[in-house]
Amino acid sequence: MTNTDPDRDLISRTAAKDRAAMHALFARHNVRVFRFLMGRVRNEAIAEELTSEVFLDVWRLAGRYEGRAAVTTWLLAIANNKAMSLLRKKREDELEDELAEQVEDDGDDPEESEQKRSKAELMRETINALSHEHREVIDLVYYHEKSVKEVAEITGIPEATVKTRMHYARKALGELMKQAGIDRGWP
Repeated sequence: MTNTDPDRDLISRTAAKDRAAMHALFARHNVRVFRFLMGRVRNEAIAEELTSEVFLDVWRLAGRYEGRAAVTTWLLAIANNKAMSLLRKKREDELEDELAEQVEDDGDDPEESEQKRSKAELMRETINALSHEHREVIDLVYYHEKSVKEVAEITGIPEATVKTRMHYARKALGELMKQAGIDRGWP
């Protein structure tokens, strides 16, 4: 797999059990994988553990990389599968308890609370209010700069479904932003 793409070269060398290549691959992509996982599991310790598992899989499975997608797409697909498996295993009530613990108790009156929150915080809250499917495509397209094709590969859904989810996610996001009093302009 001789290619000018440094990531593909690192994968090829990792497949040959070159530890230095694996360390370089980890250094290049661990933060991106971690952030992606944080968006899925919303727990730093779990995201760190899953990031380690992703790169352990890369070490073991590098020889299976076929080069049909970018290395980052392949890494995020592995990460997505790990996160989805974990989330399927968690019982619904555990998730609700975890989310309830994260809710802040704000003793200010509504006017004071509104003044304290920045537009970025409101945007995060608005995005978090989207369904998992919509939040996932918004995250991959806008924050991880993935194409529709790459999102389809990462999530394992057809490209047409990705496009449909993007359409409805944007529509829902617009409504939520309007309800939150956020204009559609960016800072």
